[in-house]
Amino acid sequence: MLQKPLPAETADALVCQARRMEIVGQLTGGVVHDFNNILTVITGTIEILAEAVADRPDLAAIAGLISEAATRGANLTSNLLAFARGQSSQPRDVDVDALLADAARLLRPTLGDHIEIDALRAPDVSPALVDPNLLMTAILNLAIIARDAMPEGGKLIFETRNAASGERCAGVEDEIGVANYIMVAVNASGYAAHSDPAFADIGMIRDFIKHSNGHIDLRNDSGRGTSVKMYLPRASGFVQPLVEDASERGDEAILIVEDDDLVRRYVVTQIQSLGYRTFAAGNAGEALTIIDRCEKIDLLFTDVVMPGSIDGWQLAIEALYRRPALKVLYTSGYAKHDMSHDGRLHTDALLLAKPYRKVDLAKMIRTALAA
Repeated sequence: MLQKPLPAETADALVCQARRMEIVGQLTGGVVHDFNNILTVITGTIEILAEAVADRPDLAAIAGLISEAATRGANLTSNLLAFARGQSSQPRDVDVDALLADAARLLRPTLGDHIEIDALRAPDVSPALVDPNLLMTAILNLAIIARDAMPEGGKLIFETRNAASGERCAGVEDEIGVANYIMVAVNASGYAAHSDPAFADIGMIRDFIKHSNGHIDLRNDSGRGTSVKMYLPRASGFVQPLVEDASERGDEAILIVEDDDLVRRYVVTQIQSLGYRTFAAGNAGEALTIIDRCEKIDLLFTDVVMPGSIDGWQLAIEALYRRPALKVLYTSGYAKHDMSHDGRLHTDALLLAKPYRKVDLAKMIRTALAA
């Protein structure tokens, strides 16, 4: 049976909404890029400060708080960008409790005072193996659906636990093994949550969970509300903190190309502290002048998005034409997926995403030089 075509006014409204969302995504990308530049400086300089006050417990504690806040800001901007524009899956070990806490902070000003947000967290929840940004996107989407389904108010409850032994999921023949999955649920209990059809239209979230080797269970309980349970693969272990390796140093010559003066000065300081010789340029023209003038440059470390007619990718092409042995490392506050999709960066290019810490910078420089 053929479906009736949408009324013209409805189709036009959907097109306008799609265009608005595209514009929102573009604007969000620009804001996140600029904010990641700021976070790069904050994250890096607080590391320097923490080292300087290591013998002062009171000041070291303050430095730790600033570092934690900067890390939280970086996670939020990454999640915001993923929500607005989307990106390819990059699974890793994820603390789902911490991720849901970030989601709640993002959602409180968005959902309104008529929606109460609560959490049910079981003790000792294991990490899940999943892309954190895509999981955040799924949770934010479900929360917004829940808000729209509860116009007169209600409660949104986030729930996490290790899957129980013998637990079953709709559409899955086998039991959900206790050793295999972490359960993350979004529960909506309110005036219309149990009857709103929007919860049935979560195909993209179902696809994400399926591609993550997980399962999803949607249940409507008349009078109680709607529950969306996502069963995610259990990770092999907890994320180990990165420890700076003193061997990740060198004495090669590195050309740093960054149009933001604040970021450029910070990067030069950090790279020099690792033992390298540095040259700095604010744009592609200055960089090419340095390349033509200096006897030896081992690595080009360049931002991808820069003002002017030549971006970082084009600069690298021209630099390699002049110096074929030159190694290249890119950096940007934009997601690699977005830049690859827009043709501004090759998918195989080495990219150090902003914001980054000194240990990440040190490792990526050695990786690029060894490539």
